[in-house]
Amino acid sequence: MNHSHETAPTQFIEGEGIRYAYRRFGKTGSVPLLFLEYFNSNMDGWDPMVTNGLAVDNEVILFNNAGVATSGGETPATVTKMAEHCVTFCQALGLETINIVGFSLGGMIAQQLALDYPHLVKRIILLGTGPRGGEGMTFSELSAEEQTDPIKFLLAAFFTTSDTSIAAGKAYIERLRSRKEDRDPPVSKESAMAQLSAIREWGTIPFSNRYARLKHLKHRILIVHGNKDIVVPPINGLILAEHLPDAQLIVYPDSSHGTQYQHADLFLKHARVLLSE
Repeated sequence: MNHSHETAPTQFIEGEGIRYAYRRFGKTGSVPLLFLEYFNSNMDGWDPMVTNGLAVDNEVILFNNAGVATSGGETPATVTKMAEHCVTFCQALGLETINIVGFSLGGMIAQQLALDYPHLVKRIILLGTGPRGGEGMTFSELSAEEQTDPIKFLLAAFFTTSDTSIAAGKAYIERLRSRKEDRDPPVSKESAMAQLSAIREWGTIPFSNRYARLKHLKHRILIVHGNKDIVVPPINGLILAEHLPDAQLIVYPDSSHGTQYQHADLFLKHARVLLSE
């Protein structure tokens, strides 16, 4: 395909009465790499350095789940239902096998999807996320209200206070602006509220067998976490690595929730190793 993150047109496909928005670009003939977004984000929230970098060897599919930005329907209030919408979307596109990049909420959806539909998923990359009932995953500081300064909010949540991290954050913000036309509208308050309910439900500690289901997630998995992540505490990356049968954990230094963007060059090298094996 000749398109990139900046030029891929927004397309739509209907599945079970829902009209899903997506963009597709990269190397055809490969296992499609489905990107699942973080809380209150749309397709324009992905870093072009990462999506274009992975598109060199993979067909990249960006996707707005139900009720998010340009997609129709209502955003469900549970991760399980969100995963079901992902499967409906994949079936509508005729995808029989996918790899997944799941960031934060997207990583929760990726885990649920792979547990419930194991034969659909080949490889998984989990970014800044944690297991169901993980440590410190109450998300009490998150709000569905729009931020008065979204750029300031992103910089504070995704990067640390060091000069190096701040500089990386500013470069990331500039890259987010590289797509000039056909951009997504903001996520609605209703969708954000449903997403917030979903991630809080995911973070609730169960009464028993807290991490028991993780042993059934037997896919090859790369876990990436920032050592100073203030959104999803880094201990959750270790918990995933401890309980998943075939997972590798990489922790990047001096970085918070957007560690894969601060260390984009290094992350791309690690991701390519997983996806090429």
